[in-house]
Amino acid sequence: MDISTKQVFVEGRTHTNWLEKPVDGELLQRIHELARLGPTSANCCPMRILFIKSHKAKEQLRPCLDEGNVEKTMKAPITAVIAHDLQFYDWLPKLFPHAPARDWFVGNQPLIEETAKRNGTLQGAYFMVVARSLGLDCGPMSGFDNAKLDAIFFADTQIRSNFLCNLGYGDPSKLFPRSPRFEFDEVCRIL
Repeated sequence: MDISTKQVFVEGRTHTNWLEKPVDGELLQRIHELARLGPTSANCCPMRILFIKSHKAKEQLRPCLDEGNVEKTMKAPITAVIAHDLQFYDWLPKLFPHAPARDWFVGNQPLIEETAKRNGTLQGAYFMVVARSLGLDCGPMSGFDNAKLDAIFFADTQIRSNFLCNLGYGDPSKLFPRSPRFEFDEVCRIL
């Protein structure tokens, strides 16, 4: 497998307008199969993904969205809710069997929340890189009411939403010019 940095980063853009082309469920499975391989601390793998595709589910999502995110989300073929499981540590005997890693977390809520969010976010980044490498366009965003979304889609669980990522085939004719980025010397130091 050859992932092109040109495809993922140079040509990859944040899309807000979508072509009317469906996203195959097998492609979503393939994205997960690859994204799950990225490293997390103690292999904790806290990311959980809810793929919102149906009209009914999109309508449930609608009241959670900030006004500026409604149209682009409703028109996206898929909206992935990138979330994290605050009970990830219960899976550590399976995922990290060579140490008693579950014990590191039990009863330490600040460590649980920090680890889940950091590593779930990291996995969300892997998810977007893989999606782009397999030909999908991404539209990641904040701009929604996490608590409202969690109450609708994750009630009675320990799963919490982090960010949304619209997925599909973007309309390149409606992209804005790329915004500026920092140069190396503006944000990096070598000691």
